[in-house]
Amino acid sequence: MKNRHLNTATGVYMNYFLLGMVNIMLASNMSYLSEQWDTDSAGISYIIAAIGVGKLLTYAYTGYLSDKIGRKPLVYASAFGMGIFLIGIPLSPSYQLAFVFAILAGVANSSMDAGSYPGLIEIFPNSAGSASVLVKAFMSAGAFLLPFMILFISDHDMFYGYAFFIPAAIYLINMLFLFTVSFPSNPKGKASMPENTTKKSKFKGKPVLRKEGFALILIGFTSTGLFTVSQIWLPSYGQEAVGMSIANSIKLLSYYSLGALISVLVLSVLLKKFLQPITVIMVYPIITFISILTILLVKIPIIVSITAFFIGLSTAGVFQLAITIMTEFFWEKKGTVTGFVATAAGLASIVMPLITGMMSKSGNISIIFIFDAFLSIIGFISAVYVYYRHGQLVDKNKKPEEEKVDFRLNA
Repeated sequence: MKNRHLNTATGVYMNYFLLGMVNIMLASNMSYLSEQWDTDSAGISYIIAAIGVGKLLTYAYTGYLSDKIGRKPLVYASAFGMGIFLIGIPLSPSYQLAFVFAILAGVANSSMDAGSYPGLIEIFPNSAGSASVLVKAFMSAGAFLLPFMILFISDHDMFYGYAFFIPAAIYLINMLFLFTVSFPSNPKGKASMPENTTKKSKFKGKPVLRKEGFALILIGFTSTGLFTVSQIWLPSYGQEAVGMSIANSIKLLSYYSLGALISVLVLSVLLKKFLQPITVIMVYPIITFISILTILLVKIPIIVSITAFFIGLSTAGVFQLAITIMTEFFWEKKGTVTGFVATAAGLASIVMPLITGMMSKSGNISIIFIFDAFLSIIGFISAVYVYYRHGQLVDKNKKPEEEKVDFRLNA
């Protein structure tokens, strides 16, 4: 591995570290932004949904561009787009202009994913699963740090926009850094025959897209929905339902992000040894359901803080692992089926803020988390069906070592 490729990976992961901040930036500054644009929490959730619109509209095209012109231009452009978004939001004099900046952030996010995931797989071909899961680790680290940055800015009576400007500056510096590095060329066709032979030989029957494929697409939707709802509404729930202060309610996002960070770091190790992705996507929704049920029934600040940690832990990495299993089943069309799951995730990032924003107008924020618990049940049922179909399709006589390698390909 050449040093310039390791530097490339560093720049890519830095983008996702900052993206972790971006994902909770609007929710964490909801009170400031509501006052600035003369709107309410539902209005801010619609701005968050606009980011999802930008992603959904461009996923297919950015994926095409990634294969056509290479990974670097997309990753480079995504850093620039995110920088513009972060500078523009706190300076936006109107709600309508903020909406435009939010769509730009969605396009930048789509470009980042389209260039970064295949780029990392090509940089680390022998540990593609772990490399992809680490994306979530860096995002969680950024999301963990942001609330403390916001509290520091607030405690020193500084303009709230500095929480936007600091990551924007880092994005633009990283953009310049990415300009100096190179991505490996796409190794099309290399070693494709041995991989295809291994994939084909492990199946007793042919996977069906409308069965297990649809269930995995549904998991892509529910997994994204679960962490989207939590990232938007945990602080509001802490304030309105539990009676926490603004500062302590924002810290819930740090506890959530810490749980997510620990989860993906542990998964990146265990997936290399003995743990199978299909087990994780079935167990995690159960933990999420129990955690949400706990915060609904036990409205004590310390309990809610601990439970926020477990919600973060159990929602992290499920989306990436759904893609892992999807590409295992449909190994001949990895790009296409990855696009299906990513599109479902993009749809969730639009629908969830819209639905929960309307729910918030009822004045009872608990309804939002009851809805979130329902999502976890759907995710669990879908995962059980995938587990059942996997048992029907995969040849159990294959050696465990062979199965583990196949599971970790192209997360």
